[in-house]
Amino acid sequence: MLQIDLWKRVLIWLVCATGLILALPNGFYTRVEQSNDAVAAIELGADTPANQELAAQWPGFMPSGLVNLGLDLRGGAHLLAEVQVSDVYEQRMDAMWPEIRDALRPERATVGTFRRQPGPEDQIRLRLSKPEGMSRAMEIVRGLASPIQSLSGTGSTDIVVSSDGDILIVELSEAEKLASDDRTVRQALEIVRRRIDEVGTREPTIQRQGADRILIQVPGIGSASELKDIIGTTARLTFNPVVGRGSDPDAAPGVGNKVIPSIDEPGTYYTIEAAAVVTGEELVDAQPSFDQNGRPAVNFRFNTSGARKFGDYTAENIGSPFAIVLDDEVISAPVIQSHIPGGSGIITGRFTVEDSTELAVLLRAGALPAELTFLEERTIGPELGQDSIDAGKVATAVAFIAVLVFMGLSYGLFGLFANVALILNIALIFGLLSLIGATLTLPGIAGIVLTVGMAVDANVLVFERIREELKTAKGPARAIERGYEKALSAILDANITTFITAVILFAMGSGPVRGFAITLGLGIITSVFTAIFVTRVMIVMWFEKRRPKTIEV
Repeated sequence: MLQIDLWKRVLIWLVCATGLILALPNGFYTRVEQSNDAVAAIELGADTPANQELAAQWPGFMPSGLVNLGLDLRGGAHLLAEVQVSDVYEQRMDAMWPEIRDALRPERATVGTFRRQPGPEDQIRLRLSKPEGMSRAMEIVRGLASPIQSLSGTGSTDIVVSSDGDILIVELSEAEKLASDDRTVRQALEIVRRRIDEVGTREPTIQRQGADRILIQVPGIGSASELKDIIGTTARLTFNPVVGRGSDPDAAPGVGNKVIPSIDEPGTYYTIEAAAVVTGEELVDAQPSFDQNGRPAVNFRFNTSGARKFGDYTAENIGSPFAIVLDDEVISAPVIQSHIPGGSGIITGRFTVEDSTELAVLLRAGALPAELTFLEERTIGPELGQDSIDAGKVATAVAFIAVLVFMGLSYGLFGLFANVALILNIALIFGLLSLIGATLTLPGIAGIVLTVGMAVDANVLVFERIREELKTAKGPARAIERGYEKALSAILDANITTFITAVILFAMGSGPVRGFAITLGLGIITSVFTAIFVTRVMIVMWFEKRRPKTIEV
């Protein structure tokens, strides 16, 4: 008959108690948040009396996980950036030019002399003095091609070699451009994530949108311009040979070279080789420091490959200037005094302490592979976020009270049992959100409000079924048991289909849609648990104590 094993009862109440304990820190949000920040600061070495006092605001033995507040609740910055994927084509061609040049040099007897010609940014054009050697030149350059490592480019190579009279043309294949575009956006996404993580912001949303766009939402940051300062700089560091120096920005640099300004010497322009000796991608560390004169600087260190190239070049070019270039501006151009082994050095310039610190952060995070163009930017103030929270609280409270009153009036004592289960249901939702570290957004609050309305559906099905069984069953115990048994299939069918919808919304959606899907999905799980198990336990415990001859639902 109407029985539940003791271990099942203990397990059900244990789950409810765990949910309540996990949800508890959210009732003291500001205090717990300050305590968590202080504990993190102490772990990083800032063990000050003020941090100790803040850390003591919340007991260490209690859970301290909080529901993270999204951009629309906490305030912050929203950016939509487009990655200029075509920027990478020119870099690829400039990097390939020394390889092509070195491969053709031993074949001068066949192909003659060759000189690079102006052309599109995704091409290398070479004029051969012996056009009759074109087929041999094309064969050599094709030997430098690499297979494309992607599903869409299987069987293709990264370059296409053709000719036009005495001009040899090397360009990126269409398959390589597609693969390069995808790699560029992925790399930009990861570097943006690293740069924001370096600043220590909470729960940023950084995700790809479409083929070449990135959505960036960072709660708690002051403004969109502040966020752009963190991520907007390309921070492409290269070390290039210096060809010449002058004051004319329009001087003809020659093919394979370019003219760029100097930061350290206003009005001075350097002509450098476009192909870099070493790039910032080979950096493994960068730290702010001071030079021998006490001026702010940045120490850097290369990986093994970069250290070898850096050491070889400095050994072979003692007495020649060497440009340190950041985002197409010369930071400094020291003359190589001696061989620099070990792959470490120092970047000096007209830096402030803040400049050197920011540059070190950008270099450690890595260079953006291409420029970001910001298509949309918004700053959401904390006051607007607080208004959203207040409105969400009011909506939830109204829905909550209305449901409680309706259940109490419609089902009497059984309705009160359902109301207790509903309160536990909300606590379990917040406990789960805290446990998984989910971010609560305004649509997420809408999902909770919807859950409040849906949470009693299962109880309504059970109670109505019990009413019907009371007319035919032998006694109230049998009616309660059969009511739960026969309502179970309808409860599971309704909630499983809604849960599938929530999963699809989470998988296909982004941002606010995902926030709604998370709270809706968790709400369905907790609603089914409280309806099938919690209310049943309460009814069984009441029935065992009172043993009523008749019941009214």
